[in-house]
Amino acid sequence: MFLTEEQELLQKTVRDFAQNEVKPRAAKFDVQEFIDPDVIKAMGELGLMGIVFPEKYGGSGMDTLCYALAVEELSRVCASTGITLASHISLGVNPIYMFGTEEQKQKYLPKLCSGQHLGSFGLTEPNAGSDAGGTETNAVRQDGHWIVNGAKMFITNGSTASTSVITAMTDRSKGLKGISAFVVEKGTSGFSVGKKIHKMGIRGSDTTELIFENCLIPAGNLLGKENEGFKQFMTILDGGRISIGAMALGIAQGAFDEALKYSKERQQFNQPISNFQAIQFYLADMATEIEAARHLVYHAARLKDAGKSYGTQASMAKLYAAEVATRTCIKAVQIHGGYGYTKEYPVERMFRDVKVCEIGEGTSEIQRIVIARSLLK
Repeated sequence: MFLTEEQELLQKTVRDFAQNEVKPRAAKFDVQEFIDPDVIKAMGELGLMGIVFPEKYGGSGMDTLCYALAVEELSRVCASTGITLASHISLGVNPIYMFGTEEQKQKYLPKLCSGQHLGSFGLTEPNAGSDAGGTETNAVRQDGHWIVNGAKMFITNGSTASTSVITAMTDRSKGLKGISAFVVEKGTSGFSVGKKIHKMGIRGSDTTELIFENCLIPAGNLLGKENEGFKQFMTILDGGRISIGAMALGIAQGAFDEALKYSKERQQFNQPISNFQAIQFYLADMATEIEAARHLVYHAARLKDAGKSYGTQASMAKLYAAEVATRTCIKAVQIHGGYGYTKEYPVERMFRDVKVCEIGEGTSEIQRIVIARSLLK
């Protein structure tokens, strides 16, 4: 698929890093349930932690497609590393860049873009997932501060993030139009990290609760205008869906790579199993669907880069890539047979990792609602 020279160079750089530095440790990250900090540091040194943000804030000034390529290449070998970068960029840093004041940008972005600091986004709650209107965390203004009480759940980069963008009800009578967004720094009074979430997949990704008990957030940490948080995070999630589509694409490609390699090496009935038509049909279907998903993901990224409307296409890309990746991982395990069900081969880990792509950043059902509403306008 056509890429510019800059995009091809970025793709090769990240692919080399992923294959040489991340892939050999991916199984370890899964077992130990965290990513070694030196990998995050190395991604910062490569310019990945601020890849899409302007150089004036310490970013690399690249486009959305470069970002999607980076997430894809990392996820191809380790979905936990891919989602760590994706959540940092799309959810932890982008809200500050898009809606923050110049003072907030100068304060937070340089360290976030360099990888010195990691970012996270607190939207989901124990009783509010797809239903953002069910947000129970609330913020009350008092004496130059906002007093926040509540909890967030399933927060990627939760315990390692230095700054978290969170949402809270500031006017419950207005429902969705009464939600505001805030930047919370680690160490803020009343702010703590709750329990670590032990997951089926992406186990290397840091996922926790965030707890707010009379948390004192300075008034200046309001992000954008009061009561516009819902509108803000809907915009943020559109871009985030491109990155999760890229993550799903990477997992699918990684699983296909392993299945293709195994099919050529595994001997049954005195010949490689790739000689059998059943396996060939699996491989043909996998490769075709992955290529179709790639077109959707890259197209959504290019629309965003061109300044055109891309929300519907981002939902289509995320929906299709996630479901293709799931089908691909199922077939990859099947091609490996009994060995695919063991931790001896990476397709077992990929099979567990891929499911989150149909859940995070809006479930597949939510994507279908978004797409249908666009069609029926």
